[in-house]
Amino acid sequence: MITVHHLNNSRSHRILWLLEELGVPYEVKRYQRDPHTNLAPPALKAINPLGKSPVIEDGPHVLIESGAIVDYLIRRHGEGRLQPDPATATYDEYVQWLHFAEGSAMLPLMLNLYVGRLGEAGAPLHPRIEAEVANYLGYLDQALGLTPYLVGDELSGADIQMSFIGEVAKAQGKLPAYPNLAAWVQRFQARPAYRKAVEQGGEYAFAK
Repeated sequence: MITVHHLNNSRSHRILWLLEELGVPYEVKRYQRDPHTNLAPPALKAINPLGKSPVIEDGPHVLIESGAIVDYLIRRHGEGRLQPDPATATYDEYVQWLHFAEGSAMLPLMLNLYVGRLGEAGAPLHPRIEAEVANYLGYLDQALGLTPYLVGDELSGADIQMSFIGEVAKAQGKLPAYPNLAAWVQRFQARPAYRKAVEQGGEYAFAK
């Protein structure tokens, strides 16, 4: 039985969603953020010394990093589902999206969040951050104008990994400028497996 160490309002939601899409049995160990600091509780360090989520246990294997977990679960438990054939060029595009989520797209969105908390002190940084956010979200919006999901007509692990980008962009009020991206977020949030993951992990919403 796979155990997901799940922190509320975190990247671990997409691991619950992936497991629901795959129909793989799992159990959830829940952790709640501190209501004042929004940080994970110290207890999470017992399984991951970094005190971050997601973390999964699958038998003797303990894995961190959502991209690595998405790849692992699909390879070990997917039976060919939720990824293209590894022999195709589409698979290379799929892997690119897996890395793009945290390697490129997430940084300007996180900077936008943290610098926004600085008030006037952060004002000089906002134009550059906004330009980078627009650059990445525009790239994603253009890609989603070609197909309903990132690598074709069907959901894949790339969409699940990239979903956090869309949801943070939504929380920051960015989606009206990117209609394809907005439609994609609405599309995947309506999936039964996504809704079931919300039930399993608790209500899921980001503060603006």
